[in-house]
Amino acid sequence: MKKLILSLVLAIVSSATLAAEATEPLDSVYINLGNKESLQRGAGLFVNYCLSCHSAAYMRYNRMGRDLGISDENLKEHMMFTTDKPGSLMKASMPADEAKKWFGTAPPDLSLVTRVRNPDWVYSYLRRFYVDTESPHGWNNSLFENVAMPHVLHKLQGVQRLTGHDEHGHPLFEVQSQGAMTPEQYDQAMADLTNFLVYMGEPAKLQRYSIGALVMLFLVALFVLCFFLKKEYWRDLH
Repeated sequence: MKKLILSLVLAIVSSATLAAEATEPLDSVYINLGNKESLQRGAGLFVNYCLSCHSAAYMRYNRMGRDLGISDENLKEHMMFTTDKPGSLMKASMPADEAKKWFGTAPPDLSLVTRVRNPDWVYSYLRRFYVDTESPHGWNNSLFENVAMPHVLHKLQGVQRLTGHDEHGHPLFEVQSQGAMTPEQYDQAMADLTNFLVYMGEPAKLQRYSIGALVMLFLVALFVLCFFLKKEYWRDLH
């Protein structure tokens, strides 16, 4: 029930802010919840770059670790910076009132962001930050103009400047300084992060996928059994 209420609230907020956003075409991202390595990399990016401001208040560390194959020891050493209890909820380290002072608005919870938006929107948003000297924090985003969020991943992506749009409406950027990652590596990292956010929006999908695979194996075995039973039955009749 809580997730449903939060989803409705976020949907209303999302609809109210559409007028402030650009209508650029989105970049496509491949979502594969069966890729545990991608989900683990995305989880690492989330706790290191997002969790300081954005909570994931409906996800517990040990649930994430169990689903993604991360031990409690690794959780405590590499991912749990605001608590020492694996059963704790993933809450932002920055208080909401302090964040509002810094950014003018409280950063939203990201538990359901890919369900309120969609994975392609989130992936495109993460790739389209550019330097803007007129912005209070020095950054902007071509997909969400005048967004309050600074580009916290610029050390990975580097600094880029918006130069315009092509004939299809896609933004054109000029790289001013290279980050720690190549463009290809950064795109993959953002795909991993988006993949993780999709998982976090509905963790039960992983269980359904595993159960579905078992059901399919059972049906295949049942089909083979029924096929040979039919042959044996009709052989006796003829």
